[in-house]
Amino acid sequence: MRRADRLFQIIQILRRSSRPVTAAALAEELEVSKRTVYRDVADLMSQRVPIEGEAGFGYILSSDYDMPPLMLTREEIEAVMLGVQWVAGRADKTLANAASDVAAKIAATVPEHLRPYIVEPSVGAKPMTQKHEDETIDPSMLRAAVREGRKLRLRYRSDAGEETLRTVWPVILGYSETSRVLVAWCELRQGFRHFRTDRILAAGMLDEAHGLRPGELRRRWSVWRDAILQQPERTVAG
Repeated sequence: MRRADRLFQIIQILRRSSRPVTAAALAEELEVSKRTVYRDVADLMSQRVPIEGEAGFGYILSSDYDMPPLMLTREEIEAVMLGVQWVAGRADKTLANAASDVAAKIAATVPEHLRPYIVEPSVGAKPMTQKHEDETIDPSMLRAAVREGRKLRLRYRSDAGEETLRTVWPVILGYSETSRVLVAWCELRQGFRHFRTDRILAAGMLDEAHGLRPGELRRRWSVWRDAILQQPERTVAG
């Protein structure tokens, strides 16, 4: 790796971490010695890159530091293209179109020598062999409810064919190979549940918000999910 690329990568590693990153961790990822890391970080700091910390404690990049958003490496472009291909083939039409737009914007902005990594990427997502089940609800409405912290009213059919009305607090809309799943806190069941969107017969976004501060519902779900992973036999369907 060229030194200029290594300096850029150090900044990237620090940008993606909210905690101090030790010289040992940087050295391991960059496949260099800690002495090289110390020297590189010192050079970056001398160039007024706002890195805070010291040897033995770790380094952190000031949150107000900004870089041009499209200074992308080849690997970063290919990572984006892999995601674009997956979303374009599996998500709903709105997100699929957005994924194509992202690729077009990157292609129009990156230097000429990087465009082949967009036009002919060396990575690819496995083509879908099975389409999503027909659905009667709009996934964009579900995503809006997640972003705005609004409750949803669902008419849901279980795997056994039972229909129920649910008021839920949406957490995330998940995408798999052949289905979409809405993860939400269910007022009826008083717990987190997974609702397959092809079994949601009707859905409406309520004016009422769940009232938790931003990020709190997601934090609670993460705690619940971690506990569930320790109990793989437990069912979490709606």
